[in-house]
Amino acid sequence: MKSKKLLNNDSAIELPINIVVMLVVGMVALAALIAIIPPPTKNMAVNVDEAGEQSLGLDPGNTVIVDSSIAQNPFTVEVKVTAKDPDGYPVRDANVVLRGLGGVATNVTDDSGSCVLITDSSNNGAEVKLASNQNEGSMDLTISANGFYDYEKTDAVMVIRTA
Repeated sequence: MKSKKLLNNDSAIELPINIVVMLVVGMVALAALIAIIPPPTKNMAVNVDEAGEQSLGLDPGNTVIVDSSIAQNPFTVEVKVTAKDPDGYPVRDANVVLRGLGGVATNVTDDSGSCVLITDSSNNGAEVKLASNQNEGSMDLTISANGFYDYEKTDAVMVIRTA
């Protein structure tokens, strides 16, 4: 007799309808949340195109060769910053900082994603110095731009004194 009462009871149909309604409302709320989340940040691809002592000119790569008689030098380093995706578009207005060996150089990338860093006191920097007993050293590169993860590379530029 109890089984007849359950089969004839229509209130049990409300539970599946309530679940479906809550599921639809939840999906709409989730879609609204996803729509207001900012786009994901991307990685940067950084290339040190040329480096060298300012008076001698630039050589391809990230190594600066200095004469043994020179204690400090203004160095020039050219950096190219692009997005690390299949398009590889240039990253403009990225803050680029090169520091190490007592020197620092800063600049901002242009529309092509390139910038020139000069390590001397007349260009908002400080000169790089190798100690008398030091034949090599390295400088670190830090880059930050809106919409991208910060890029940090230790030993990005090598400075080597010839004997």
